[in-house]
Amino acid sequence: MIGILKKLGFYLINKKPTYLIDSDNDVNFLISSIKNEEILGIDTEFDWRTTYIPTLSLLQIATKEKIFLIDFLQCKNLKNLKNILEDQDRLIVFHSSRSDATVLYTNLHIKVKNVFDIQIAEKIIHGGDIKNYASIVKKYFNFSLSKSETNSNWLKRPFTKSQINYAANDVRFLIKIFDKQKKILEKKNAFFNVRNLSKREASLGSRELYISRLRKFKSRKKIEKDLFMWRENIAMERNVPPSYIFKDKFFKKILKVYEENTQKENIYDILKNEKLANNLLESLK
Repeated sequence: MIGILKKLGFYLINKKPTYLIDSDNDVNFLISSIKNEEILGIDTEFDWRTTYIPTLSLLQIATKEKIFLIDFLQCKNLKNLKNILEDQDRLIVFHSSRSDATVLYTNLHIKVKNVFDIQIAEKIIHGGDIKNYASIVKKYFNFSLSKSETNSNWLKRPFTKSQINYAANDVRFLIKIFDKQKKILEKKNAFFNVRNLSKREASLGSRELYISRLRKFKSRKKIEKDLFMWRENIAMERNVPPSYIFKDKFFKKILKVYEENTQKENIYDILKNEKLANNLLESLK
């Protein structure tokens, strides 16, 4: 009975009104509710399996008192959100900021600047491996989050009750965790170090996707970079993963055909698309 009462007390203390924002009319309510907040907790639900950029489905925003779940597939008039999230006087709290920053940048052209990442903070506090969100919540609140919707189809509508609860919980504890971590970090004289690391991590997500991919190439040959960028541009234009144009294992084969000036039909065989092959050959001239 005591355990049940403790869980009930914990739930009531951390319960926040949750609002599903699924129309442009609702967006006005959202903006008016968060525009004066000094700190926000942010998370995203998205799909990134068959597209060049991640497809944002749900954007979750928590204040100290409320939770907002913005259905991005339904709400298109979110231009005022950009000014709020990019305001350097407003702190944005994430768990694993780079991935969420990537989603915000590619879908809403938002570059978050004033950032705190609880995952980075936890690593600075205790070292060791990076911790997932559920384990950090468990540590600070002794509460186990449900993982039932981890691999959920977030593009399907309507949302289930389980999805709504899962999405809300993903931001419910962010601000309170920040408060707890801040006190520990200040005692360690490490708070501003975490802030700087968090900003850097978010900035890596707030840039064009090809930049981090291109850095993986050790060669500085112009032809390799040209081939890489051709594939990126075609993938971007079609909004498909670059591997859908041709897989990495064919990269050297295409270069060899081009550099040795062997039969160009070999490129047709690799790409399985004559129009695409002609486009590539023309681009590499």
